Amino acid sequence: MTDRPALDRTDPEGAIAEAAKRCSNWGRWGADDVLGTLNFLDDAKRVEGAALVRRGASFSLSQRFDMDGPQHGWRRRTNPVHTMLDTGVDAERGQGFPHGLGGADDVVFMPLQASTQWDGLGHIFDHGMAWNGRRAGDVVTSEGDRVTGIETVGGLIAGRGVLLDVGRAIGTDGELPDGFAITTEHLQATIAAQGESSRVGRGDLLLVRTGRLTRARRDIAEGRGWGEYAGGAAPGLSFTTAGWLHGTEIAGIATDTWGFEVRPNEFDVAFQPLHQVAIPNMGLFLGEMWDLDALAADCAADGRYDCWLTAAPLPVTGAVGAPVNPIAIK
Repeated sequence: MTDRPALDRTDPEGAIAEAAKRCSNWGRWGADDVLGTLNFLDDAKRVEGAALVRRGASFSLSQRFDMDGPQHGWRRRTNPVHTMLDTGVDAERGQGFPHGLGGADDVVFMPLQASTQWDGLGHIFDHGMAWNGRRAGDVVTSEGDRVTGIETVGGLIAGRGVLLDVGRAIGTDGELPDGFAITTEHLQATIAAQGESSRVGRGDLLLVRTGRLTRARRDIAEGRGWGEYAGGAAPGLSFTTAGWLHGTEIAGIATDTWGFEVRPNEFDVAFQPLHQVAIPNMGLFLGEMWDLDALAADCAADGRYDCWLTAAPLPVTGAVGAPVNPIAIK
């Protein structure tokens, strides 16, 4: 499937409306559907994914959850605050348990999208409409997402993972520059360069590495800190990939960037237009701030770019997004 050949940077409304209509999955799985593109990830796809385990090499694709993370307060998003409720000091001084038992306990306060996470289907709306043609106000209220809360998919996101290391395939020194828009042609060129194991199709969980996290870590190591990793300029998916994302029938897609799509966005006045098409219209699950570096290095070394991937979100009832510690096994 090909995308429209060019964008009119001055007409985001028209481009979004056209793409939303062309890529809509509303009603595809019935009026009551709450799973969106995860309907593509069936039992057979999980069996296919599980069969990819050969060496047993395991990779966590999660960034850390701590106060040294990238968040700087945008939309009241902060880094996680981890606090101890009971410690070894308390245990030494006696906690009231019998026969010398002591213990430690802790609590964390954090936005659910502070670090590696999935966007749920209640996260983004299009002109007041949520996934599958529901009114946004009927879906997400002050009580949370009462229809498509992230808990509805807590046991479903596991299957064949495919890494497209676009940063290594077409970038410089394994990285793409900020503002680089990854087009369908770039994705197809990466598949061609990586070979058969990186074919992308129905029910797959797609991972796209840009190298943006690699650069952020280098900046931290050299004393410059996270900078604008959370919300600033970054490489990412072009708006023009909407048709490809729809046509491949993938179950979900995750990147190593804060916003999944290229930033600044490709229109003169816009904010996350690909989100506006992908989540409420396509029903596509988006993962952000995933750590793909170690997996990418292993894939480059052994020439295999698919794996068994399990990436269940924390099933917080009514949440519109949730933390995840994805595990890729080869």
